[in-house]
Amino acid sequence: MGKFIIFGMLFYIFGNPLIAIVVLLLIVYVLDRRFVGVFPSITRPIQRARQISKLRKNIAASPSDVSSRHELARLLIERRKYGEALKLLESISESMQDSAEYWDDIGTARLKTGNTVQGEADILQALDINPRVKYGRPYLRLADAFRSADSAKALDYLQKFHTMHSSSSEAYYLLGSMYRVLGQRQEAKEAFSESMSVYRSLPKYKRRQERKWAVRSFFRNLF
Repeated sequence: MGKFIIFGMLFYIFGNPLIAIVVLLLIVYVLDRRFVGVFPSITRPIQRARQISKLRKNIAASPSDVSSRHELARLLIERRKYGEALKLLESISESMQDSAEYWDDIGTARLKTGNTVQGEADILQALDINPRVKYGRPYLRLADAFRSADSAKALDYLQKFHTMHSSSSEAYYLLGSMYRVLGQRQEAKEAFSESMSVYRSLPKYKRRQERKWAVRSFFRNLF
């Protein structure tokens, strides 16, 4: 009801229904970004492109800059440019042997470029160095990689991720999403319900950062 009232006011102000709808959507987006966080950031791709450009310049000026090469590879993985990211990561291998983050990144790049065996080994190396690297998300990547070829292994990796998280709405949302991919619809439904239950049990200061996952779980449970 409130949205219709706001739309009516905007239509009265602008005198054009299309402009009123656009402004209403902008208001909803701004409020979501401020208080919930379900919608993706429209500025993130721009910021990432600028970072990539800056890092490329750094590397051109200093080819041995390991930190810039690793950060550039990470951003390229975000952009799904896995082949280019893999080349960068392989070029800094000797300097990054003790970094769990590095092994997870190169494992991810290898998984996404079709080298499942080596990619799995790399990610397991990351988890061996630091079992909680990136909050256990490497387990989700492994589960996703094996969801078609070896569902039993995929479920095993999911359970390992599950054992790491008992008070995270986000973790249960991710768990439910992966169960859906694997066709485990009842388990997915239970995970989404648990995501909402965990959110309700959190102290107020934690709810802001977990709210979007509870909202997403709510809608996933509906459909």
